[in-house]
Amino acid sequence: METNKPYRLIGADGIEYKSATPGSLGGNTIKKNDRIYGRLDCPAALRAIKTSKNYKEHRVFFASEEDAKAAGFRPCGRCMPKEYKAWKERKAK
Repeated sequence: METNKPYRLIGADGIEYKSATPGSLGGNTIKKNDRIYGRLDCPAALRAIKTSKNYKEHRVFFASEEDAKAAGFRPCGRCMPKEYKAWKERKAK
């Protein structure tokens, strides 16, 4: 039996929408100035999910890396080191 449970994703415009397909990346909006996205199996995110009382409430998901970037999120240094390094180099310019 297949369910059509809609997934809540954040689009490039930063607005939440419902999708039949789950997101491929996760992020968090706890801190407005520290909006990070990364892989769903990121060790840092999994640890935060276990230890933080309100992390899950602020968890967001993205269909693509392009959507995450356009929504104002930066790559995670732990699970996406190449992308993080490139982001940091662009930011330094």
